[in-house]
Amino acid sequence: MTSAISITNGGVRLGGRDILQGVNAEIATGEFIGLFGPNGAGKSTLMRCILGLTPLSSGSISVFGEAPGRANGVIGYMPQSRTSLEGSALTVRALVSAVEGGNRWGIPWNSRAARGEVERALELAGAGEYANRRFSVLSGGEKQRIALAQALLGKPRLLILDEPLASLDPRNQMRMVENVARIKATTGATILFIAHDVNPLIKVMDRVIYIAGGGAAIGSPDEIISSAALSKLYGAEINVVRAEGKIFIVAAEGNVTEAAHHD
Repeated sequence: MTSAISITNGGVRLGGRDILQGVNAEIATGEFIGLFGPNGAGKSTLMRCILGLTPLSSGSISVFGEAPGRANGVIGYMPQSRTSLEGSALTVRALVSAVEGGNRWGIPWNSRAARGEVERALELAGAGEYANRRFSVLSGGEKQRIALAQALLGKPRLLILDEPLASLDPRNQMRMVENVARIKATTGATILFIAHDVNPLIKVMDRVIYIAGGGAAIGSPDEIISSAALSKLYGAEINVVRAEGKIFIVAAEGNVTEAAHHD
């Protein structure tokens, strides 16, 4: 079976600086992968490499057996920044409809098939009940679902979600995670979920990619979110503490590098 994503000795050098080195990962079709690491470690850079937007300086990468960029037609991408839509007076359905078929030239045409695809994406994202409301009046969690619906158009085989939990309260974070897990179970899509905190995702991930110190490690959550594995990546002593069902990642000198969110 062709891997969803295959990276062999991948390296990225930007502005004369090595961002990533020696990255190796085989992601199977249908896996739910959490991608973690401190700010500036290279999470977004790796995502851009998968999309073919940033070339590797060394090694190789393939997506469903194709070179980066060639498989983008089967990738749904939810970007981190969506501020351009904040004041939109369009309805939710209109915003999602505007994206459907956006890769085609000519005047948009809302065929029956296109309308059906929009409704399917809205329902999968959990946004069907407010499809007729104006986007500008929605809550933060509801707006995230609209961005998710846009990413689901076209029945993607790979769903890349860039920090979809950012700025959400713990309750809406869990709703988003549960919804994405349902989408995986329903569609069989491979999920690459970029996040800062491991705790909301710990029960739904199959494996973890953790990026730090220019390198990356992939494995089960227990293997990678461990003192030994993270100390090796950071090149410094890191303590992973589990308490009351939460995970805390703490530098040996006592500075919290990743704090758990609490309800």
